[in-house]
Amino acid sequence: MEQDKIRNFCIIAHIDHGKSTLADRFLELTKTVESRQMKEQYLDRMDLERERGITIKLQPVRMKYHYKGDEYELNLIDTPGHVDFGYEVSRSLAAVEGAILLVDATQGIQAQTLANLYQAEKIGLKIIPVINKIDLPNADIENTIKELSELLKINNREILQVSAKTGENVEAIPIKAIQSIPEPGGELKKPLRALIFDSNYDSYRGVVAYVRVVDGEIKKGDRIKFIATKVEDVALEVGFFSPDYKPKESLKAGEIGYIVTGLKEVSQCGVGDTITQVESRKLKVESYNINPLPGYKKPVPMVYAGLYTIDGEVNKLREALGKLKLNDAALSYEPENSKAFGFGYKCGFLGTLHLEIVKERLEREYELNLIITTPQVAYHEKRIGSKIEYEEPWAKVEIICPVKYIGPVMELMNNVRGVYKLTRYIGERVILDYETPLSSVIVNFYDKLKSVSSGYASLNYEIIGYLSGDLVKMDVLVAGEKIDVLSQIVHRNQLKQKAQSIVKKLKELIPRQWFEVSLQAAIGGKILAREDIPALKKDVTGYLYGGDITRKRKLWEKQKEGKKKMKKLGRVDIPTDVFINLMKS
Repeated sequence: MEQDKIRNFCIIAHIDHGKSTLADRFLELTKTVESRQMKEQYLDRMDLERERGITIKLQPVRMKYHYKGDEYELNLIDTPGHVDFGYEVSRSLAAVEGAILLVDATQGIQAQTLANLYQAEKIGLKIIPVINKIDLPNADIENTIKELSELLKINNREILQVSAKTGENVEAIPIKAIQSIPEPGGELKKPLRALIFDSNYDSYRGVVAYVRVVDGEIKKGDRIKFIATKVEDVALEVGFFSPDYKPKESLKAGEIGYIVTGLKEVSQCGVGDTITQVESRKLKVESYNINPLPGYKKPVPMVYAGLYTIDGEVNKLREALGKLKLNDAALSYEPENSKAFGFGYKCGFLGTLHLEIVKERLEREYELNLIITTPQVAYHEKRIGSKIEYEEPWAKVEIICPVKYIGPVMELMNNVRGVYKLTRYIGERVILDYETPLSSVIVNFYDKLKSVSSGYASLNYEIIGYLSGDLVKMDVLVAGEKIDVLSQIVHRNQLKQKAQSIVKKLKELIPRQWFEVSLQAAIGGKILAREDIPALKKDVTGYLYGGDITRKRKLWEKQKEGKKKMKKLGRVDIPTDVFINLMKS
């Protein structure tokens, strides 16, 4: 396909604004997927995505579209909308020339819409504004058009109005893409330069690199080299996404596709690396600078938690994390040893949803029984004389809400140590800019924000740096034993509240034992809060008298199955999900 007939673009939006549904309509419109094979959220390949109704992984697909007698190649990348997966969006944007900015007519512009738009504009992508869900009775099309035209500084007529659900006016989008998105750059005669924007590990094929070919051409059987890792290999297969792998003879400059590398070491093919050809007598590779994808930035973990296996299979956990990291470049991990759980890994995540997704994927895809400790942000520890001082990460927070909720939202921000910066107006809503400790917004803040705004507010945040504060380390003791994985760094003003909260919640989550269990929160030798769990006094079969022994055996088996889901915390058996439930409280 000639470059002037190729268009590369992605869909960006806030979560639940209809990206996956719109992608479904494109697949139907272009007949990329036969109608008998079509299903909702077709590009969401994981069961987890379908169950939760969200996109977790970016997914490319190539479509053919006929316009004014010519056939065009449309390369679409469907992206996630949740703030925790913003890194997936940044990689998608870096591989294309245009972006469809999708806005729900019933919700208007949301915080993640803005965040994604800023990224796209920063790297110079052509923006196609589209209003979705115009078929719904509560759609506020007029105000949404006003907001978008003010934000993008464009004429109202440039904004497309569609219903991805019914298919109304969807055909206008690929036509607009062909007309307005520039053709991809790059030169076919130059040596190969293919930039990796994602990768996947296939247990039969090895590492599959998702690439955007910037210059040159790659064919099956070509010897290739990874610039960053200096690893050399052979391209066992090349092809494009349909959306399944579809082999072809070669990929040329401007195209998006995949390369089956055959690599078995997951660390040898990193997202953001560049693939080129190995120099030979037939091919003299020119010397030129290879830079990471424009707009590509290394993800910085926002929260950390410990991962341990119930059965002590540390090697299996290490292998699973290595393979998962290839599919999820935002995941980081390093070995650690806990007095409570033994050897495991300290893992970094982009947010608490990212943490939950990783946990579920490890358990489903690699059959692991895991314990994940309560997540915390990364604190910097400095020793000044005999004292220890802590620095905590701060975030820039952007909240969009209707004007009438300014008061409750500001009160909420004051309660989480937020520092007010600016108020901006967009249509009939406001954008509130704050700076606040990351720990205040990373866990449960979203639910509180939705509560005070009757569900109308949305937020986005990004790390701005570390600041010192009046922070102290609070220890938690279970049955008189200090449990390292429950320790927390807490602001002194919130000590009493946090101490009471954690011991009360632990009392609800930890089942009764054969002895009384004390739960204490303390600083040094000073006890801040205490709760006691009464001793268990009854045998599970104690109420049965005589009768068939099989009844007792059933109860003993049930008790045995329950104990499999327990782990020793000192002398105390606890459910393995206690830390996740503690986080949600």
